[in-house]
Amino acid sequence: MTDPFEPEVRAFEFLDRTHPLPVNPVLFVGSSSFRLWPNLPGAFPGWNVLNRGFGGSRMSDLLRLFPRLVTRYRPGLIFVYEGDNDLAGGVPPTLVARQFEEFVARCHEEVPGTPIVLLAVKPSPLRSALQSVQSDLNQQLQQFPIAFPGVFFVDTARPLLDSAGLPQPEFFESDRLHLNDQGYAVWQTVIAGFLDQHRDLGELHSSARVSK
Repeated sequence: MTDPFEPEVRAFEFLDRTHPLPVNPVLFVGSSSFRLWPNLPGAFPGWNVLNRGFGGSRMSDLLRLFPRLVTRYRPGLIFVYEGDNDLAGGVPPTLVARQFEEFVARCHEEVPGTPIVLLAVKPSPLRSALQSVQSDLNQQLQQFPIAFPGVFFVDTARPLLDSAGLPQPEFFESDRLHLNDQGYAVWQTVIAGFLDQHRDLGELHSSARVSK
C-alpha cells in the first residue's frame, strides 16, 4: 500500500535538490501544527530553521520516515510536535510516550549529540474531550529530560488555556483545531524564550545559529 505521506516527503526531497539547505539546521518536524505555521523560519531570526512538518502525521509515521525526515538533514537541534493526531485516533498516551522514547533512541543513534526539544500536545476547542489524555501524555513527556540526556520539554499547551483551564478560541482557526496567527504568536514567544535561555545549544552545533 502506498504511504499516504509519500507525495509530501517527495516534495521535500525535490526542494532539497533545488534549494540550498542550511548545514546542521534547527529542524522542526512533526504534524500540521508545524506544516501550517506561516514562515516558520522567519519566526526565529538568528537560527537556521528548516520546517519539515507533514500534515496529519502521528509519531508512528515520523518513526517510519525517520531516515528521510531527520537523519538526512544532520540537524543541529530538533523540535518535535507529535501526539495530537495519535490521541485523537485512540492511541493510548502510554503507547505514544513509548514511541517518543523510540524517537529519542533513534536520534541518539543516528544523529548523536543533537539536542531534542519535545513540544507539549496543544489543547484545542475541537478536541476538548481529549484534554485529560493530552495532559497525561504531556506529563509523561515532561519527565523525558530527567530520563534522557540532551532532551528538553517545552510547555506549548498551558499558554493556550484560559483561567478555567479551557483552550481559548481566539487562538484557533475556524476549524477549532489548528492555530491561527494569534496562536502561533503564543508559540513563537514560548519557543523563542526557550532558545534565549538555552543559547548554549547553538554552541553544541554552532552552524544551527546564523553567522553574524
